[in-house]
Parts: sequence; C-alpha cells; structure tokens
Amino acid sequence: MLRTLQNISISLVKNPRLLYFSFDCCPTSLCNSQSVQLIQVASLKNLRPLDSYDDIVMPEKPRLPLLLKVPNVMKPLKEPRKLIDLRGPATEGTELELDQFGLQATTAGYLKHGHFEMMRLTINRFMDTRRMFAIWRVEAPYKPITKKGQGQRMGGGKGSIDHYVTPVKPGRIVVEIGGKCELQEVEKVLKELTKKLPFRSKIVTPKVLEDDAMEEKRIEESNDNEWTFKRVVEGNYLGISKYLGPYDYKWYGKYR
Repeated sequence: MLRTLQNISISLVKNPRLLYFSFDCCPTSLCNSQSVQLIQVASLKNLRPLDSYDDIVMPEKPRLPLLLKVPNVMKPLKEPRKLIDLRGPATEGTELELDQFGLQATTAGYLKHGHFEMMRLTINRFMDTRRMFAIWRVEAPYKPITKKGQGQRMGGGKGSIDHYVTPVKPGRIVVEIGGKCELQEVEKVLKELTKKLPFRSKIVTPKVLEDDAMEEKRIEESNDNEWTFKRVVEGNYLGISKYLGPYDYKWYGKYR
C-alpha cells in the first residue's frame, strides 16, 4: 500500500483549475483550451514488485520478553565502577542478526530496568504480532550500582547495592525489529525510542551500516591534512605524551 501511494504522480498544468494525473504531462489540446473542466484520472507508474518475504520465519513468541530487574544469583557481589565498560567501541553485537531494522547506540551509557520496560512496552504496543517480531540484542541488567543512604557520614565502607544496569558501548545494537514489514512502518516507533534512551542512538539497516563503514574509510583515505591526531601522538610533538593517557594511544582521541 505504501509503495502504491508513493508511485502515483501528480502533474499540475498551466490552468490551476486543472489537476491531471499522468505519466508525463497532459495533452496539448487540454492545456491550450480556455474552457477546461476538472479532469481527474488516476494512473500508476514505476510499479515495483512487492517483496514476498518468503525467507522470513516468524517465531512462536514475537513480542519482547520481560527481563529480570535483579540477576538470578545466590549472593550478588559489589563491584568497582569499571568505567572500561563504557570506553571505546563495542566489539560485539555491532551487526544486525535479522538484516532488517534496528537501533544502534552512538554514545556510551547505562541501561536501567526502567529503560528496558519503556522499550518493551513501546514496541509491543505498536507491533502487529501477525507479521512483526522483535528481539533484544543486549543482556538484562547485571552490573550492580551501589549507593549510600541520604544523610550518612563519610566512611563506613562501600554502600549497599541500589540497582543493576547494563553498560552499552558506541556501535552496539540495542534492539531489532523484523518480519513482513518495511522501514516506513517501524521508523516512527524507533524514532520515539531514540528520544527516551539515556544515550544517543540512531536507526540502522544493513545498507546504513555498510554506508557508514564506506564513509569512514573514504574520510580516512581522502584526508589531506598530514597533521593527524595519530601522527602528533606517535611523534610526541611538543611533549604531548605527558597530557595523554593509555586510551589516547589506543583509539587516538576518537572515543573519550
């Protein structure tokens, strides 16, 4: 239906009262005539065959499942902050499993249980389960975050566990939507999710991921500036090494 509406061409002729639908333009006799009446003719052009979706296999449970708020462990242990969980690019979960549509993080952040519930309810409410389904691409909250009560004095050891989070690095796919659907149908709900997540994200398809990789490679190859961050760091110009850390030598300032 979407493609059918997009393929209807509308041409407005010289007389503004005449609205004519055609492949190219209206006949010359109609354009030159002074006493013209409203003529409405609907026609279609460039009709592409619709996708059959024969390769799509619908799962038994198409909706997003509920994730646990607390990990199922006997005795949860407290952990340090471990900010390395947020540093640098994601090394796993960067490709689409369904090869259709997904939500990719562009910056780092923590996902709480409330964020998972927001995504689950938003997608499940929108989705037509007869021809769509969604899957999680990140784990349930597993990293403990401690917090001391309000008004406590300093000292006394590490605080008690307050909640659990899931760290997400840039480039990680958070959730995917697939099935017998097109991008125009799922774009609205994915845009709504991008406004509510605690980090920046964008809608991706296999073509978008491929274009991003090619664009990054093109920028690197066509860079005419010889004084790149990598050259300055490796050459230790102006003694810059005393202001840099180990991750500056690893990612050359790309991920801070």
